[in-house]
Amino acid sequence: MRVSLILLLLSAPAMAGAQARPAESWAALVQAAGAYARDDSVVGWSVVQVRGGQIVNHYEAGLADRSVGQKVDENTLYHWASTTKTMTAVAILQLRDRGVLSLDDKVTKWIPELRRVHNPFGSMDDITIRMLLSHSAGFQNPTWPYKHGRPWEPFEPMDWEQLVAMMPYQEILFLPGSRYSYSNPGFIYLGRIIELITGDPFQVYIQKNIWTPLGMTRSYFNYTPRHLESFRSNSYSRYRDTTGGRRRDTLVANGREFHTGITTANGGWNGPLADAGRWVAFLLGAPPGDTARSRLYDMILRRSSIEEMWRPVVPVDSTQSRSMGLSFFITTRNGTRYLDHSGDQQGFHLFMLLAPASGAAVIFAFNTSPGDDQPAPASYEAMLTTAASVLKASR
Repeated sequence: MRVSLILLLLSAPAMAGAQARPAESWAALVQAAGAYARDDSVVGWSVVQVRGGQIVNHYEAGLADRSVGQKVDENTLYHWASTTKTMTAVAILQLRDRGVLSLDDKVTKWIPELRRVHNPFGSMDDITIRMLLSHSAGFQNPTWPYKHGRPWEPFEPMDWEQLVAMMPYQEILFLPGSRYSYSNPGFIYLGRIIELITGDPFQVYIQKNIWTPLGMTRSYFNYTPRHLESFRSNSYSRYRDTTGGRRRDTLVANGREFHTGITTANGGWNGPLADAGRWVAFLLGAPPGDTARSRLYDMILRRSSIEEMWRPVVPVDSTQSRSMGLSFFITTRNGTRYLDHSGDQQGFHLFMLLAPASGAAVIFAFNTSPGDDQPAPASYEAMLTTAASVLKASR
């Protein structure tokens, strides 16, 4: 995540725009997103607003692929990176509700190979599924430590056996369950558990049990299906040089296709904003009176289980104002609860911000992100602050 959302929410003034009309709030958000895109040399981007179970506003700008002049439109396919984790978490809760696992199960019950990891704080049997879901198990953040730019290096490990081979050379970094630390491997292990229990590859399980019932027909994992290839966005890494006091941005195209390998459960989802809107609408719940949709959503995962995912498990920062639930970040400001998750991979940057009380959400997708350590411009924080205001205006 490029900035801490809690900082901007706590520092932003209360919205005078509580009196602002929704159309004015939306126009302000588009303007703020455009300002960020210009400041950070974003090639192409989209933003949508979800309310009442559907996309009520959308805006697209820039290019999906500079080399062919392909414009971003409603059909543009983005890579959603770590927002995939929210689907992995829902899949785990589905299996819990079916009675085939417990969130308090020892992870080694399902993945005994993890006993090979060194745990200076005790036994690897102390780590639970709940700890993986809340990023509190003590595993490291990156999955694959070999990222030196050599041509032989894979983008991500492709086989489970590669991860198992690395386990004796890894260690737990803190007492499991004692604190938060974002970890990609934790969600790969959750994906492995889903496969071991169901007998389905992770991708197949998600397709059968989440995407198909929700009508997410243009979502897919890893390489783009042929019938959707023309809609796929390229992605760009932005490198900034300020030598001599002058700013020069260089954009490097990463290519349209890449494979997340064994890390798919951690960040392999691709799809258009329309499918992301369907996903967020499901998370927010059926609009009042829509009994058919309510039955569908409850069939996928009952409402009480969704709410359980939004209860704090461990604090994310020292103020304890921002917490980690079961895969969702949780922030409360002035009585308003916000949920969010971002994704950054291979030049794509995505962000989802939900306000359950208003049944509304804002989703951003950018096909450009920094390839260096330059901090996000102030306009990025301003954009997210405006998004929070839009969600308040939806109440």
